[in-house]
Amino acid sequence: MGKDRNSYIFRLLLTLFVILAINFFLPRMMPGDPFTTTSADEVGEEIIVMTEEQRLYYINYYGLDRPLPEQFLVYVKNLMAGNLGRSIYYKMPVSDVIMLHLPWTILIVVGATVISTISGVVLGTLSAKNRKKGSDRIMMTGMIAFAEIPSFLLGLILLLIFSVYLRLFPLAGAITPFTDYNGPAEQVLDILCHAFLPVVTLSLAQLTDVYLLTRNTLITVTTKDYIRTARAKGLGEKTVWTRHALRNALLPVVTRTGFMIGIMMGGVVLVESVFSYPGIGMTLRSAVVCRDYPLIQGILLVIAVSILICNMLVDKIYGKLDPRVVI
Repeated sequence: MGKDRNSYIFRLLLTLFVILAINFFLPRMMPGDPFTTTSADEVGEEIIVMTEEQRLYYINYYGLDRPLPEQFLVYVKNLMAGNLGRSIYYKMPVSDVIMLHLPWTILIVVGATVISTISGVVLGTLSAKNRKKGSDRIMMTGMIAFAEIPSFLLGLILLLIFSVYLRLFPLAGAITPFTDYNGPAEQVLDILCHAFLPVVTLSLAQLTDVYLLTRNTLITVTTKDYIRTARAKGLGEKTVWTRHALRNALLPVVTRTGFMIGIMMGGVVLVESVFSYPGIGMTLRSAVVCRDYPLIQGILLVIAVSILICNMLVDKIYGKLDPRVVI
């Protein structure tokens, strides 16, 4: 028991160290440097405004002329002190930039995770109950076809339909600028209206996976001996499905939810770009364009740690659902 826990902690720390190394070295493998790209008028167009002497001065000021191992040690030392560095582009602490944009991403990722999980479980259960019937075939075919649409293309379609043509939702942003709200309720409604299409886009992009996993797991579970025993005891179909079949089928769905959050955190970059939503994904895109190393490192670290925490929570929930699993 103790050895398993120590091994689990060791793997967690090793994973965190690998993440730190990737976060540090990967941005520096990109061509150019922050003081070339920040002077560009357009993305991909490098126009150097500052002199070479000025550029070298700033490279020295931020320590980018030191050997990479020395830079990495300084990076780790600052992290241990709770210092994520200072954004080169925004001219402010990385932690402040992240805290400014992270809540918007949390809003749409959490909302999309809840909606896609609940919808996928419900639709997967209905499909499993009607296995080999016409409704099951139609639903499964539609879900598989729907899964082939990329999230950014799906976002563009929703944007054109509901924002451009129907004018039901805002075109961009997370909140209407320069608006005097009559109360908190009106402000919350405005925020939800702006977040609706990004949430729906992320939800639909992950819905098929949850649906197929629930459907296939339920079909497998309902062939087990304990399901036949429950029916032989005279339990109703509703009880058999909810208390016995669905509870055991939810175990892989819970695990999938942890991975889904990681997938959404990666896909949120494209979705936020489509809707010009000022979340962490949009900020990461700007940081990559500007080669803002400290900001890229900070955002990737926050995303990675968030995924690790979610996976730890999933492990705990999995253990509660199935006591046979020891974490």
